[in-house]
Amino acid sequence: QVQAVESGGGSVQAGGSLRLSCVGFGGYGSSSLGWFRQAPGKEREGVAAINRAEITCYADSVKGRFTISQDSAQNTVYLLMNSLEVEDTGMYYCARVPPLAGRPYNRYCLNPSEYRDWGQGTQVTVSS
Repeated sequence: QVQAVESGGGSVQAGGSLRLSCVGFGGYGSSSLGWFRQAPGKEREGVAAINRAEITCYADSVKGRFTISQDSAQNTVYLLMNSLEVEDTGMYYCARVPPLAGRPYNRYCLNPSEYRDWGQGTQVTVSS
């Protein structure tokens, strides 16, 4: 089973920044990579995703604040989070999905149920 390790989480004040890293998924063929988060008592939701063509997807709530990128040579995917808000608090996970034949990428890129392999998560806490 493919494994990955996230890092970079922590506690920051609102308006601050963090950069998350995920090592272990970035070098696998044509797979796409995504970042997801889950707050206590809430469902896991898609935050950002990127495919091998460098096409990206972002949740509306993070557009303009978060940036996803990947370094295939380093087998790493990043999530740069700026202007953090209290509502961004949660456990952040990276995940991997192979291309889904016949389906436009933007129709599944942020759907956690489509992703096959998951990291263990890193906690992000934003205080006011």
